[in-house]
Amino acid sequence: MYYAALEKMLDKTDGSIYKLVVVASKRALELAEGNPKLVSEVNAAAKPSTVALREISEGKVKAKD
Repeated sequence: MYYAALEKMLDKTDGSIYKLVVVASKRALELAEGNPKLVSEVNAAAKPSTVALREISEGKVKAKD
């Protein structure tokens, strides 16, 4: 199971937990609709929300200003 530190993800969203939730939920919806994953080392059975959080923590997905 993948664990990403909250502090690491908050840095990507200007310290806002609300932005983090919105970005993660939008990205998870995109993944559920069939968009390709931006991270390579993900279990095939991983949930879209888990993949979205991993993409955010690795800096592949960012919040718009």
